[in-house]
Amino acid sequence: MVQGTLAGLGSVPAASREVALGVGMSRWQMLMRVELPLAAPVIITGIRTSVIVNIGTAAIASSVGTQSLGSPIVIGLSGFNTAYVLQGAILVALLAIVTDMLFERWAAVLQQRRGPGG
Repeated sequence: MVQGTLAGLGSVPAASREVALGVGMSRWQMLMRVELPLAAPVIITGIRTSVIVNIGTAAIASSVGTQSLGSPIVIGLSGFNTAYVLQGAILVALLAIVTDMLFERWAAVLQQRRGPGG
């Protein structure tokens, strides 16, 4: 996420920064009103990727003995119960897909707020 945020802030055009300074914005105002809105799509993509990876990681956490999203998968594997494995895998996949769709919607809302030229 940090790398995505830094990449997003680094992708803000120098001309946008110069214009912000030219109209008298402070460094803080420039960050909040120019840089972060322009970098938001890249930042959201980094957060989105991190969340989806964490969902997958939580699914395999039960292999070390904790109760987690992947408990049905591990229990099904140890008992040779394919239906139980599929049940757990489908639920984890659905959670990842729904979460991804929510992040996609969030990015679209922010894109609309930026306007047609942004």
